[in-house]
Amino acid sequence: MPQLGLLHGRVWAALLGQLLRPPRVVCIRAVHSHSQVAEAVLTSQLKPHEEKSNLIIKTPKGTRDLSPQQMVVREKILDVIVCCFKRHGAKGLDTPAFELKDMLTEKYGEDSRLIYDLKDQGGELLSLRYDLTVPFARYMAMNKLKKMKRYHVGKVWRRESPTVVQGRYREFCQCDFDIAGHFDPMIPDAECLKIICEILSGLQLGDFLIKISWKDVRHEMVAQKGLAPEVADRIGDYVQCHGGVSLVEQLFQDPRLSQSKQALEGLRDLKLLYEYLTLFGIAEKISFDLSLARGLDYYTGVIYEAVLLQSPAEAEEEPLNVGSVAAGGRYDELVGMFNPKGHKVPCVGLSIGVERIFSIVEQRMKTFGEKIRTTETQVFVATPQKNFLQERLKLIAELWDAGIKAELLYKNNPKLLTQLHYCENMGIPLVVIIGEEELKEGVLKLRSVASREEVAIKRENLVAEIQKRLFES
Repeated sequence: MPQLGLLHGRVWAALLGQLLRPPRVVCIRAVHSHSQVAEAVLTSQLKPHEEKSNLIIKTPKGTRDLSPQQMVVREKILDVIVCCFKRHGAKGLDTPAFELKDMLTEKYGEDSRLIYDLKDQGGELLSLRYDLTVPFARYMAMNKLKKMKRYHVGKVWRRESPTVVQGRYREFCQCDFDIAGHFDPMIPDAECLKIICEILSGLQLGDFLIKISWKDVRHEMVAQKGLAPEVADRIGDYVQCHGGVSLVEQLFQDPRLSQSKQALEGLRDLKLLYEYLTLFGIAEKISFDLSLARGLDYYTGVIYEAVLLQSPAEAEEEPLNVGSVAAGGRYDELVGMFNPKGHKVPCVGLSIGVERIFSIVEQRMKTFGEKIRTTETQVFVATPQKNFLQERLKLIAELWDAGIKAELLYKNNPKLLTQLHYCENMGIPLVVIIGEEELKEGVLKLRSVASREEVAIKRENLVAEIQKRLFES
């Protein structure tokens, strides 16, 4: 009878648990015995498993997981980029992953169809951010800021056809740097180009070229600057031209262009920009390309994009066509679109193509079989004997408190060989070994994993000795 009572209690507890579960609707028929109750509970528990049998476990189209190995590569790339942004005096900024839909509409031209709209949430129509530039302009206008130099690293979303091979996704990371404010012509623009050069050189991707042009040359010259159509057509003759300052000089010599005030102003800006780029020592990386055009509506002046000229690895590696790896330009009217009075704050900025760069670096590492450490552990705490867990825990706490990255196995009595193999597989450089003999003598053994050499160190000197070895390595 006690066993029957226990069964009775378990069955009704299980049934009660099912009844309290939200919000699954289950039709329960009347039951008249313990066996019928048990059958009803068992059936309701099995149904979810039956429904999941056809479930395909995968990530959504255009997205991906990043493994620990991939995260190491990604973090190294981001570290190079962010360090450069900070070196140039930028402040960090973050904005919500989604914005009010009205904040994003009519900012991207035809690309607005690629914006992810969210369902109505409490009366607000929301959309996932398409880039980091429009949220930055909204932030400037909302806080009534007149100038700012900022960087922003974050994810954005676009409903375009993904091409994973070329590093194109629907969810991807952007790294932006922008300078907002009224400044003398072309100085901020030149610094943005200098930053692109520093980052691409620091990432060692191979030779690259930055193409510079105007946004929609003919339309801007005719519709916005009042240039005569025939003069704009004359500029069109140069659209296929590429080159450095010599191209600008050639444009200066054209009589039709030299008679146009608007054309001369644009040419003076380009010549001034090239002078600054020469002073920055990057003129050879720049090519004026009047055919260059970027699709976003908010660009108003000079635009640029960086492309790789060759595969970053050896000849046996297949070239990876990823398009531009960095781009940007001037957008002087975007902040004014968010200001009720239309007050403008001139801006210029750049965006680094992290996903495309990651694809290049990842392919190169696969080609040459480079091994990646997924942790930064510097020291492993080991023991050759049983019942030494407490000593290991006290020892590793000392290392952690000293700022040393350390690990141990989560077992009471691990085998020494198992611990040493773990260190070799994970690339941990040093092992601290504690046992009965070491405990009696007040010393510890410090082992080099690479050379397998061991030395006895007084416990009070252990931290200093580890820090010395890590510094030397």
